[in-house]
Amino acid sequence: MLKRFINKDWVLKSMGHLTSKAYYDLQKRLDENPQSAPESKILFKILKILFSEKEAKDASLLPLNLFTATDASKLWGKNITETKKELNQMADKGLLVDMYNGKEQYYFLAPPMVGFFELALMRTDGKFNEQVLSELLADYLDKDDEYLKKGISVYPLFYRVFIQEDTLKPKTLILDYERAKKVISTSSCITLGRCYCRHKKEHEGKKCNFPQNTCMSFNKAAENLHKHGIAKKISKKKALENLDRCVKLGLVQIGDNVQNNVNWICNCCSCCCEAIGFYKRYRAGIDLTSNFVAKNSMKTCTLCETCIKKCPVDAIKIIKNKNKEYIKINQNICIGCGVCVNSCQVKNLTMIRKEKISPVPKDNFELMILEAIDKNRLQNYLFEGNNSITQDILKKFIGFLLKLPPTKYALANQQLKSKFLNMLAKTDSYKNFKALYNKTEKSIDYSHNELKLLKK
Repeated sequence: MLKRFINKDWVLKSMGHLTSKAYYDLQKRLDENPQSAPESKILFKILKILFSEKEAKDASLLPLNLFTATDASKLWGKNITETKKELNQMADKGLLVDMYNGKEQYYFLAPPMVGFFELALMRTDGKFNEQVLSELLADYLDKDDEYLKKGISVYPLFYRVFIQEDTLKPKTLILDYERAKKVISTSSCITLGRCYCRHKKEHEGKKCNFPQNTCMSFNKAAENLHKHGIAKKISKKKALENLDRCVKLGLVQIGDNVQNNVNWICNCCSCCCEAIGFYKRYRAGIDLTSNFVAKNSMKTCTLCETCIKKCPVDAIKIIKNKNKEYIKINQNICIGCGVCVNSCQVKNLTMIRKEKISPVPKDNFELMILEAIDKNRLQNYLFEGNNSITQDILKKFIGFLLKLPPTKYALANQQLKSKFLNMLAKTDSYKNFKALYNKTEKSIDYSHNELKLLKK
């Protein structure tokens, strides 16, 4: 556990009130996550709504990666019965994520984004004051530049766009992990829940006309949301129908940025979606795009401007050249969703593969490690408690990778990360993750050989 050199009686003055050390410690703990949770008067108000002071104190001591009730019991100095009761209460509020592998219950401290912020407003049971929480979240996420700079500048990003696969020509290569329909057909459990973004906007007085009950969760994440009454379990047929409905409405599919065991796919509108809003405001450094882009054939276009209106990121404009007007797609802005192609009545637009392919992490373990490396926070995951594995090797690797000059870093980056991840997959640090997600699979190869296929 990382040491904190803070006086026990220290308190933070916030908006004229006193914020106890428990919330300060929790904020610091959350800020150790690659997504970050920068100190803010607004954030402390949000944490006070979601966490009791006792919960905040205990949550600040928890690991950032998977742990068991036994692990928490040792950290808290409480008996196992009392520990399980508190963990389950926090999981029921959506502050922790709990998952069962058939033998043992695992937990992890939910991050703010794609975590307890969303889960609090996906609920329909009135557990929290939705109006107050929505207003505070709007201030923190939409207006706090410190969060926007730190929280969404991580690489790889924790979400990505899924292309609407019916927009591709028959011979276009598309891999299974790029297909939302494949995610649905291979999921062990699926739930449908309220859209956090549109629900929040409703409380801000900015409700749009798109439906709210559209967001899907899968596999272990779906089991968790169903267990705690946050989302309802549905069949694969219903999930495909929901996807088809959302595609026809012109919504963008944005989901978990992993290849295996995708946890969620949301159906997003440009008027409410925070992911799209972040991208439109801070395009540099936010790589949420699919590996496809839209292309204008310029043969049948009638300049109806439907694609301009439908594009969620304003990537399409009318250009004049020698007294002739035509549609121009800025492929540096296009997110590769396919909405414009599906909206074009004269079939003037097509989707093609990008020349530069962005690798998608194999699983959440790789995503977590790569984000931590990117933010220089790997030690927050690997050097805690019983997870302090092969520390000499890890420290040497981290020191070498992060101190490389930019040009050599670019050349060595992917190969070194792949070897490092394959090494980690053989250690105890991977044990809990494998017990939950990969227990029936062979060891995953993190070298990303699929990129060679895509470059052909």
